[in-house]
Amino acid sequence: MLLLLTCWVMPLRADTILILGDSLSASYGMNEDIGWVNLLRAKMPEHKIINAAVSGETSAGGLRRLPALLDSDKPQLVFVELGANDGLRGFPIEQLKNNLTKIITLAKESGARVLLSEVMVPPNYGPRYAKAFNQVFQTLAKEQNVPLVPFFMTDIAPHPELMQADGLHPNEAAQEQISDFMLPWLTPSSAKGSAVPATGSH
Repeated sequence: MLLLLTCWVMPLRADTILILGDSLSASYGMNEDIGWVNLLRAKMPEHKIINAAVSGETSAGGLRRLPALLDSDKPQLVFVELGANDGLRGFPIEQLKNNLTKIITLAKESGARVLLSEVMVPPNYGPRYAKAFNQVFQTLAKEQNVPLVPFFMTDIAPHPELMQADGLHPNEAAQEQISDFMLPWLTPSSAKGSAVPATGSH
């Protein structure tokens, strides 16, 4: 699947990175120490990475929590990984788009840069809903001029050995792969900043 082509130049340092996500980033079903966000901390010691992901979180929940997080943590970069629970509960597409739009706007107004994660729902929700759901993220990336990070579960979900028994969450064996996938999106490579990787095919 061809993913949205996006290019973004980051500064040399993003001292504080806020992960605003759900169970996929919250180490669901395992110790937080072995989750992909904590593994990134060891790979990015010059950065402060705040994991504000909460299992079961929806876009509405993330929106409610964001103002306090921006005020207390003052991140330079916000990675938004939300929407899966909206999709699993069959929430209206427009509601998801509105919530994510407000999240991106709030983060930008605080002075933070934003990375938006693509999110997909299982095909059993029907091709019409799945297509409309997936399109939200590509549309938002264009409208808000923010980079769209390919969904990190795309290369993990097809492999049972990397998934928990529920078939929805990555297991311990997948965490290193996710952290390696996310690292170049969050790490500048030169004193002048660098173009964040933004292409891919799966």
